[in-house]
Amino acid sequence: MESDVRFFRRRANEELAAAGRAVTDAARERRLILAEAFLGRLKAVEAAASATDLAIAMPVERSAMNWERLA
Repeated sequence: MESDVRFFRRRANEELAAAGRAVTDAARERRLILAEAFLGRLKAVEAAASATDLAIAMPVERSAMNWERLA
C-alpha cells in the first residue's frame, strides 16, 4: 500500500507534468490548482509525521511509580 506522503508527492508531480502538456490556458490553470492542492496536503502530512517523530524522539520523563501519591 502506498503511503500518504508518496501518494501526494506522486499526484502533485503528475499534475505539474500534465500542466506542462496542457493545450489551453484553462486546462493548465486547473492542473496547477490540483497540483497546489496535492502539495498542500503533502506538506500537512509531512508536518504531522514530523511532529509524531519528534514526540517519539523526546520521551516524557515519568517515574515507574508515583511516590508522591503513596506518601
